[in-house]
Amino acid sequence: MTALKATTAKMLPEVAWRISTKSDAGSGNCVEAGPVLDDTGRVAVRDSKDRDGTVLLFTVPGWKSFLDGIRALSVEDR
Repeated sequence: MTALKATTAKMLPEVAWRISTKSDAGSGNCVEAGPVLDDTGRVAVRDSKDRDGTVLLFTVPGWKSFLDGIRALSVEDR
């Protein structure tokens, strides 16, 4: 599983950002992810505390692999 590349939100076309449902409400420890709206199928991920900072871009297979890896973690590892 690898990210396609790292960039910044300002350098991307529009992204349909969503805050993770697993983020710690109220603590500021939030991750946002969403599809890049350019028909490439890429998924962008950023730290919601730094919306103009680094964005990781995943291909669809890379994103699926990333999610599978997260789901495979035991509760103690999270």
